Amino acid sequence: MESLPIISLIIQLLCVIGAFAFLAYASKYIVNKVKSSPKFNNSKFLNPLEYFPQEKILSLRQLYYLIMILVFIVISLYIIFEWTDGLFAISIIDILISIYLFSKMSWNSLKDKIIFFLLIPIGSMVRILFGHNILVYFNIIHVLGYVYLIQVYYRKFVKYTENNGLGITILLLYTIILVSFIFTILVEEVSPLDSIVMVSNAFTSNSFDAAGKSVIGKLDSLVLAWGGFILSGVGTATLAASIVNRYVDRQFDDMKDIVKNNKKDNK
Repeated sequence: MESLPIISLIIQLLCVIGAFAFLAYASKYIVNKVKSSPKFNNSKFLNPLEYFPQEKILSLRQLYYLIMILVFIVISLYIIFEWTDGLFAISIIDILISIYLFSKMSWNSLKDKIIFFLLIPIGSMVRILFGHNILVYFNIIHVLGYVYLIQVYYRKFVKYTENNGLGITILLLYTIILVSFIFTILVEEVSPLDSIVMVSNAFTSNSFDAAGKSVIGKLDSLVLAWGGFILSGVGTATLAASIVNRYVDRQFDDMKDIVKNNKKDNK
């Protein structure tokens, strides 16, 4: 690609920054309005306790922090190496993740403003809006933002785990998946998208191949693999809890009968 005239470059940068600021503020406004709505707070459909046991919700929260770290890593790899397979979809995910992160931020310090600047996905938005990439320096700045967030989310994972008395077995599992993910990229010479799909399919006992030829198909395979794995775990936990509750109830009833019989004997 031929270098852009400096005026055209500045105009595109201003358009990208303005578009991201608009999307970020609009999303944050909508999220705050929805959260403050009585229907949102009282909805059974949006209450996770309607779908998962309390213990499972705690472990899913743990998993959330680790998944976000993996997403940061995947996006950073795409930004650095610019794999063509799935690049457009990853660019959209990069924009959506950046907007989501902005909605979770506060503006209480200079550091928050600096992080906001680092989160602006300039390369991804230029690719979506104008069909090309510009100035590798902006990509490096964005990657630095994700590197910072990786250690932030890891600290949140550790703090959440300690505060709720949870085990760190999930961290060992996550490490195995992360190492396998990187190893598959290097050995199989595939893109990060293909690698994470292949590792997910192998981990959930489906297959090792990347399911789906299109990017949407691969993302769908990823959602189905992990969705099925999580829901199967919920089913197992629910069944175990049901068995334990029945056993406890039966023991409690037996204790009541023993107490009643003792009272009769004493009379």
